[in-house]
Amino acid sequence: MTLRMKLLVVPCAALSFAGGVALATSPVTKPAPPVSEPLPKHAVPASKDGNLVLGLCDGETSLEVEGVKEGQKLTREQALRASSKLMADWRQKNPDALWDEVPGPALAQATPPNAKKSPAPAPQPNPGAKPASSDVSQGGVGAESGAKAVPQQQKANLQTGHTYGAYSERDEQIWADSTQAFVKEGHRVFHDAEAVGGTVGVSCDMCHPDGANTHPETYPKYQVQLGRVALLRDMINWCIENPARGKPLADGDPRMRAMEAYIYAQRKGTKLEYGKH
Repeated sequence: MTLRMKLLVVPCAALSFAGGVALATSPVTKPAPPVSEPLPKHAVPASKDGNLVLGLCDGETSLEVEGVKEGQKLTREQALRASSKLMADWRQKNPDALWDEVPGPALAQATPPNAKKSPAPAPQPNPGAKPASSDVSQGGVGAESGAKAVPQQQKANLQTGHTYGAYSERDEQIWADSTQAFVKEGHRVFHDAEAVGGTVGVSCDMCHPDGANTHPETYPKYQVQLGRVALLRDMINWCIENPARGKPLADGDPRMRAMEAYIYAQRKGTKLEYGKH
C-alpha cells in the first residue's frame, strides 16, 4: 500500500469509528404509536366486595355500583342513575370545562327536497336537445359517474355528463328519505345499550344526551385518553370499550356508520374546526 493510500485510509477509519460512537450514544426518539394499534383501556379500580365498577370516557372517573356484582348487567334505570352520578363527579372535578347545557334536537332532520336552494349554475347549451320535463332540476357540475343514463331513466332528453347534472324531485325525496333513515338508525343504536354491544347496560346517550358534547366537527384532534390523534370513530369505539364494556366496531360496521351519521346530523350547521379542544 502506498503512502498516499495509507494517509487516506486512516482518516476514513477514524471518521467511521466516530460516527458509530455517535449513533450508539445518541438518544433514540420513540416513534408515535401506529394508527392501527389497539386503543388503550380505562383501568377501573377493583371493588373489594366484587361490585360492578363503571368508568367514564375521560379515562379517570369511576364509580362502584353497590348491590350489582361484576358480570351482572344494570337495568336502564340503574345505568341512568350511575351515569348521572359519574357525570356529576366529572363536572365537579372540572368546573371550568365547557359543556352543552342544552342538548341538540332529538333527531336532526335531513333537508327536505322542497327547501330553498342556492341558484344552480346555468347548464351548458346542448344543440338539438328537447326541453326537460317540468319535474326535473338542472343541478351543478360534478364528476362524470353514469349520469348519461339519467335521461333514459326519466324518458326525457336532458343534460348529460355530470353526476348531478339532472335529477327529479322524486330523486331528491329518495335521497332525503334514505339519509334520514340512516340518521334515525344511528339514533336508535346510540340510545340502545344492546345495539351498541355493551355488556353492563350503559348506552351512549346516558352521558351524551342527543349527542351532547360529541362535537364531531373538531375531529381529527389529539385525544389524551388515546395518546394519539383520533377520528370521531376512534372515540366512539373508546366509549364502547370502556363505559359500555363492549367490543370495538369495525370501520365498516353499519352501526358505526349510522352513529357517525347521527352525531354529525346533530351538529348540522356548525363550523368545521378540526383540532379544536
